[in-house]
Amino acid sequence: MITGIHHVSLVVSDAERALAFYQSVLGLAQVPRPELGFPGYWLDLGCGQTLHLLEVEDPYQFVERPQHPGRDRHIALSVDNLDDICTRLDHFKIAYKLSQSGREAIFFMDPDLNVIELTEV
Repeated sequence: MITGIHHVSLVVSDAERALAFYQSVLGLAQVPRPELGFPGYWLDLGCGQTLHLLEVEDPYQFVERPQHPGRDRHIALSVDNLDDICTRLDHFKIAYKLSQSGREAIFFMDPDLNVIELTEV
């Protein structure tokens, strides 16, 4: 019955800062977003899928986070070349951790501590 993921939403504290992060670090392009009564952006993930950045109050901001980001709620995205992404993250001085599963994957956080997993396909 399920045919795919349409979109994923992440809560951010500053939509402009989040937009700059996702565009510069991951190279995501902005797509049109309707007026929803709060700041935010939609970004193209390919294949009709989008990432929604929502500048709304974060109900989980004071929740203790796991030490390894792979054990936290996260979005997992596929990439063609993980080495190229690691070089890009190093350029932006963004710390990342290797997956403990043995897969070709890394985990890192955006400025709002949203965890992103990138895995090579």
